[in-house]
Amino acid sequence: MNISIFGLGYVGCVSLGCLAQNGHNVIGVDIMDAKIDLINQGKPTIIEKDIDSIIAEQNKKGNISATKNYKSAVENSDVSIICVGTPSTDSGHLNLDFIYDTAKQIGQSIKNKEGFHIAVIRSTVMPGTNKKVGEIIEEYSLKKRNVGFSVISNPEFLREGTAVADYYNPPVTVLGGDNDRALSVIAEIYSKVSGPIEKVDIKVAEIIKYINNSFHALKITFANEVGNICQKLNIDSHEVMRVFGMDKQLNISTYYFRPGFAYGGSCLPKDLKALQTLAHDHYLVSPVIQSIEKSNNVQKNMALNKIIETGKHKIGFLSISFKAGTDDLRYSPSVELIERLLGKGKDVSVYDKNVSLSKLVGANKSFIEEKLPHISNLLVDTMNELIEQSEVIVIPNSTEEIKNIQIPSNKIIIDFSRIKELEYHNNYNGLNW
Repeated sequence: MNISIFGLGYVGCVSLGCLAQNGHNVIGVDIMDAKIDLINQGKPTIIEKDIDSIIAEQNKKGNISATKNYKSAVENSDVSIICVGTPSTDSGHLNLDFIYDTAKQIGQSIKNKEGFHIAVIRSTVMPGTNKKVGEIIEEYSLKKRNVGFSVISNPEFLREGTAVADYYNPPVTVLGGDNDRALSVIAEIYSKVSGPIEKVDIKVAEIIKYINNSFHALKITFANEVGNICQKLNIDSHEVMRVFGMDKQLNISTYYFRPGFAYGGSCLPKDLKALQTLAHDHYLVSPVIQSIEKSNNVQKNMALNKIIETGKHKIGFLSISFKAGTDDLRYSPSVELIERLLGKGKDVSVYDKNVSLSKLVGANKSFIEEKLPHISNLLVDTMNELIEQSEVIVIPNSTEEIKNIQIPSNKIIIDFSRIKELEYHNNYNGLNW
């Protein structure tokens, strides 16, 4: 396939070489003469393992070239990949001028070009950029999106020092688009790359790089704070984190990565508080660890506000324990939410098959007697009874029983755990989706 690449910096240079090595004819476009000259001499524009030999080999084979003439590059290619820079502004926003200038150039170049052209945004951009790029191309080409051209978002996940290896071995290749034909073409371009190809909503593709890198920053900062605490206690922090990383079921997994309600239970709050206290006792500043509880409280407030904003008085909770499949009410965020709703004069009822006064013993019984003595007045015997008497149905946890319920269309659902079977409901509301 004939491909043009706009921007011959880090991502552009690696993409140029690797695509050519995979059998494509690739034309690089840049505004800098020095970069164009290097590529045309068979030399890379960056210092990166293996890319020098790839560029040299593909130049010798005639598979790559570079030019300032963007119109010629687009006219002689079927796909244009945008790899131009998106530097930060002083306010922290991205400067997308280079992206939009490139969109204008592509639009001008396909105005009189026959055939369907595909623009691929490889640069890191904010959600909404794909839409804007499409509008600019429409304006300058006088062609309609998904008729004469399409725009695909394809974020890169290349690390400096291992960029070539990362290109060929990504954990996932993400393609965001609204045209099946274009998505299939770009998926074919990556057919020689390992790992799954995920075709997703455009905005998912646009934001995923920010989520990835923010989490990487969080991991580094968390590990450093753990290291600081361990050093004060004369503990080998690297050994601690080695063992931490061995847990692939919870620590290094997707288990806790589902947006929803706050955490609770007898372990997480208690152990987090203990770690915070250790740091404090050794006069350590640990902003990330200290902020976890604050962030959890923000989530509780969001849940409360979402219920209050309905303007309804009768609120029903389908479950009250801190997580599904248990009757443990200790530090349950649902219990706290109910207490706050009662304090605001709301009429609250609860159905939870795992929590009934006849079964409550030990810690749970003591907890209710101390913290929520009027629980007996809130509990109802059946799910249908709760649904019937409530205006708003709050679902903190997902269970098989709840998945199969029928809720009248006049009832408002507020789901904290995302039950797919209920999303069809006219008055369905997810907590943060």
